[in-house]
Amino acid sequence: MDYTIRPLTTEHWPALEDLFGPAGASSGCWCMYWRIGPRYRDRPRADNKRDLSQLAASGRPPGLVAFDGDLAVGWCELAPRAELAWLAHSRDLKPPDELPVWSIACFFVRRAYRRRGVMAALIQAASDVAAAGGAPALEAYPVDTTVPGHTRNLFPGVASAFARHGFRVVLRAKADRPVMRRQLG
Repeated sequence: MDYTIRPLTTEHWPALEDLFGPAGASSGCWCMYWRIGPRYRDRPRADNKRDLSQLAASGRPPGLVAFDGDLAVGWCELAPRAELAWLAHSRDLKPPDELPVWSIACFFVRRAYRRRGVMAALIQAASDVAAAGGAPALEAYPVDTTVPGHTRNLFPGVASAFARHGFRVVLRAKADRPVMRRQLG
């Protein structure tokens, strides 16, 4: 399918609200986990929602929204790694070097659109946006579903989808959670 991918701005905020629903995508996270860590659970969902809304209004979109017509069908968080502070606390997803990469940290796809190419469209668009923003490389922290006993939390994406888009493993501190990278230009 052909999807239209747009940066999350205030113009597209109502569509993201509809996509995430009243629960805020994942237990009220509103995609704040990689920015503030597990304390997102200790805050009211409304605070997480407000913070993501403020990021959308900041002039520096915090991610991309996939549309099928006017319906938001997918989301991916996209930002320079330095803006996703909680990544610095993860011993399993530590940076392999000092390269100022951008990161795709999280996805959310509308249930009826899963397994219909939304994640692939978002990965490609994220690569294009990061390259246009001057990133030397794009990183991701997906789940390797070929590893027995892998986590069932697939919000970071699936390693095989990234591999199909030219991402390669650059670090594997935990068997099912590789750090994958695609060089850009």
